[in-house]
Amino acid sequence: MSTYFPKASDLNRQWFLVDASGIPVGRLSSAVAEVLSGKNKPTWTPFLDTGDHVIVINASKAVLTGKKGTQKMYRRTTTQPGSMVETRAEVMQATYPERIIESAVKGMLPKGPLGRAMYRKLKVYAGSDHEHSAQQPQILTIQK
Repeated sequence: MSTYFPKASDLNRQWFLVDASGIPVGRLSSAVAEVLSGKNKPTWTPFLDTGDHVIVINASKAVLTGKKGTQKMYRRTTTQPGSMVETRAEVMQATYPERIIESAVKGMLPKGPLGRAMYRKLKVYAGSDHEHSAQQPQILTIQK
């Protein structure tokens, strides 16, 4: 017997829709990362991208638990000396709520070209409107 490896023609990528309202960011992002990497499928292979597409709506209504709103910092830089900008999580959620979920999911995916391919299948929207209705996404429920 030989080990089964899925081919590109065998992959059937589906689209899932996740409503982030009232769900903690960590719980949401771990469930989304599992679907993006394909670990919820029996055809999962560590070195192949077998995951599905995920659309996250209502990112502005996701919950930061504990003191993360005031203590967690998001940092970005242009690699120039003195260019690092720090933003508190509550300010980030008020201005760019999509980036909170995107950075949490990106940190849970593999590093390198495989992880970047998985990350490209993630679409995050602050409100309830999205432009992927033609893909007929299935509802993915995550427990609070």
